[in-house]
Amino acid sequence: MPNTPPGSIAAPFVSRPLAVEKEWIDYNGHMNMAYYNVLFDRCADEAFALFGIGPDYARERRLTVYTAEIHVCYVRELHLGDQVTCRFHLLEHDDKRLRIYQELVHLTGWLAATAEVLTLHIDMSGPKVSPFPSDVLARVEAMREAHAGLPWPDRAGRNIELRRKPA
Repeated sequence: MPNTPPGSIAAPFVSRPLAVEKEWIDYNGHMNMAYYNVLFDRCADEAFALFGIGPDYARERRLTVYTAEIHVCYVRELHLGDQVTCRFHLLEHDDKRLRIYQELVHLTGWLAATAEVLTLHIDMSGPKVSPFPSDVLARVEAMREAHAGLPWPDRAGRNIELRRKPA
């Protein structure tokens, strides 16, 4: 991806199909909230592989990424047998951080959940936040350029609040 023209980078990146697993179903008969994060994480791992920041990166270079913050919105329940893909949209970045927006989309087309994530690049010797190496940063910048034409997601930047009707 370092010399990949932006037009050849998927915008957004879309994961392989991901299936709801039996162990993830809770006593309410739907997928437990924790496993939405598992699906978002599996998609992020696929996208991060394009940056070269997977398990080999951690083992060989002693560098990795950590999630610093995540905001999940549950839109529609997932059940056993459901399959989704996850859309990964790189919203912005700097030399140490990634701001990512993701959507879990059922294979039939409906939105199940969204996540907005702040990811930190980590030097494992600290551990401490550190800049991306130039080769990784070039890949991040190539994806960001490819994603620059995507519309800003309506659900990005939301806060949690109780909205009250005017008196």
